[in-house]
Amino acid sequence: MRPADTRHRGPHPSDAKLFAPEWLPVLCRAVGELSWLLTRGYPPGATLKLVGDRYALTERQRWAAGRAACTDEQYAQRAATQLPAVHLGGRPVSIDGFNLLITLETALSGGVVLRGRDGALRDLSSIHGTYRAVQETDRAIRLAAAALLPLAPGPVRWLLDQPVSNSGRLAARLRELGPALGFSWTAEVVMNPDRVLADTTDVVVTSDSVVLDRAGAWLNLGALALAAEPPQWLLDLSHGDAA
Repeated sequence: MRPADTRHRGPHPSDAKLFAPEWLPVLCRAVGELSWLLTRGYPPGATLKLVGDRYALTERQRWAAGRAACTDEQYAQRAATQLPAVHLGGRPVSIDGFNLLITLETALSGGVVLRGRDGALRDLSSIHGTYRAVQETDRAIRLAAAALLPLAPGPVRWLLDQPVSNSGRLAARLRELGPALGFSWTAEVVMNPDRVLADTTDVVVTSDSVVLDRAGAWLNLGALALAAEPPQWLLDLSHGDAA
């Protein structure tokens, strides 16, 4: 892995138009209506098409709205299991590695980061089975460590998707940086991190909806990390109103 790689994980060329300020109230309404319909059992795919068609959203705008929405039950459950930024008392922590780092890299690169209805931060990047380090990779790791260290966690493990290329190289970089950042954390490459995270009793760090719905406790580490370096482009869709 070469942290000096010249690549960035910045905005899509169309993002300045698709997520311009005038679109924010429209997207918030779309998230609210989508959440309202999902709460009442409407199928996700058809519901996203219905709402997207109503507001003439592009595919990328629909993707953003879909990632930000959740049902009332999901909202309540995630709020109940989210831990505040306080002393963890040595509790073990498992981190959804690509999920966290790509969001941080995107934020540091000036790409769009959205805040969903549940408060979790999510990106609109897609690695399509291939991960490459960018200039912001090491900085993202350092930000995550700086936010986590004061919370006094117990053992920390990073979980990376084995099918994604370069996962082994990223794991090696995490292990290399850990001691200098105050951690003797581990970095594991596994076939299905989501399954491991969904079944663990550890505090989970992720914004993946499927994992959040099964987590006993989760930490919004992406938001905590970016409190020190606020995203250049935060699309706040957490206040959707279906009324």
